[in-house]
Amino acid sequence: MSTQSDQSLTVADVMLTMDACPVADERTILKEVLEAMDKHRLGVVCIVDQGMHLTGILTEGDVRRKLLRVQKPLAALLADDVITHAVKSPISITADVQLMDALDLMGEKKIWDLPVVDADMKVVGMLHLHQAIRGVLDTLQQK
Repeated sequence: MSTQSDQSLTVADVMLTMDACPVADERTILKEVLEAMDKHRLGVVCIVDQGMHLTGILTEGDVRRKLLRVQKPLAALLADDVITHAVKSPISITADVQLMDALDLMGEKKIWDLPVVDADMKVVGMLHLHQAIRGVLDTLQQK
């Protein structure tokens, strides 16, 4: 973390890189997506098309709500393509946005994770609330 003020921190300064966040193709089955969430220890996965463009997002909360609403055997649900259950056209942010603005958006929308995309909507990372707060706290401690 660089020694900059919390006002100048950007999403890029604290976001999770691609190797630290789960990403799945639209046709990946739900079971494999849940395994990827578990492997990365995040409760979210970005859903992308073949060009890595963000097409959806799925959270553990989405899965929990789906399990309570869908009248389908669990084994059948786990075999579905993930895009079937994903939030399509999710909220996203670019890496150059000020971190405090991103935190405001996350608070307003009541979300913990925010996909980070480039100008072409290709996924480049994930802003996770814990890392964002850690970034702000680290800069405050440096003052």
